[in-house]
Amino acid sequence: MKPLELETALLRIKEAGRKALVPYFMGLWPDRAAFQELLAAAGRSGATAVEVGLPFTDPVADGPSIQAAGQAVLDRGATAERVFDAVAEVAPACRAPLVLMTYANPVLRAGASRFLARAADAGFQGLIVPDLPSIEAHDLRQQASLAGLALVGMAAPNTPAHRLERIARSARGFVYLVSVTGVTGARANLAVELDGVVAGLRRATDLPVYVGFGVSGPEAARRAARQADGVIVGSALIDRVRSNGRAPADAVGQLLRDMRVALDGERALERSPS
Repeated sequence: MKPLELETALLRIKEAGRKALVPYFMGLWPDRAAFQELLAAAGRSGATAVEVGLPFTDPVADGPSIQAAGQAVLDRGATAERVFDAVAEVAPACRAPLVLMTYANPVLRAGASRFLARAADAGFQGLIVPDLPSIEAHDLRQQASLAGLALVGMAAPNTPAHRLERIARSARGFVYLVSVTGVTGARANLAVELDGVVAGLRRATDLPVYVGFGVSGPEAARRAARQADGVIVGSALIDRVRSNGRAPADAVGQLLRDMRVALDGERALERSPS
């Protein structure tokens, strides 16, 4: 398989023994300018990669915080093209690889080849499609690879062992391990079953395994990273933006720096790529 830029970068971080921190932001939320500031702030605050959600009317994997953010920008006329335009303007300033989270419908409606090419042109290096079963993802994975995009694999605590192996072997970029059998949202505790799931994934792939859906802050990130290679945090950042309307990028940057220190120790920011 042709090496993909995102995959190469994340494997390098794993091999160096560093834990990954992947923040999630809803495209164009709370508004275009603030969204762009958040992406730039994430790159300055120790993010390994940055996930951007494409607003969608039926976000079956999203919890209340992310759903509300998506609906707010949809009500103001958000489209995939507008998200791509905004990301393209700020991608160089972000200084971290960008991963697009979308659902299958927008991809199919636009046409997979056109959608993937547009995402790559905007600066994305990875793709997450949570409602696309791994057994049905072969064609999109191939098309994504041709466009330079890594189609991330997704697993859950209740994924059967034989499916875990298939997901891990076919994934590109990294494996996204959902920490709970539910939707996104910050939680006090993560699933206790993750040790076995992570071990099963690692037997099948060298790709990093990142835990998401429930990472609420620095301590939760530290606990999750004991089991996995990194963490993805979304709802906690959305909530932080919502409660710090005057300076959301500063508030989010501080939370990410605190999480970076929890993951890597006091020297983490010194080692962050510039």
